[in-house]
Amino acid sequence: MRQLAKQNKIAVFLLAFGALLLVLGLCQGEYRDTLNKAIRVCLECIGIG
Repeated sequence: MRQLAKQNKIAVFLLAFGALLLVLGLCQGEYRDTLNKAIRVCLECIGIG
């Protein structure tokens, strides 16, 4: 039982840390760079870009 509680704490910590990094990335506008790269790759695949 004790091992399970420790694993749950680690899982909650990692989830919270991931959410924090996600929010920080959104605040810095990183999604725009990712979206622009995805659009560029997609257009290159079909021969337009």
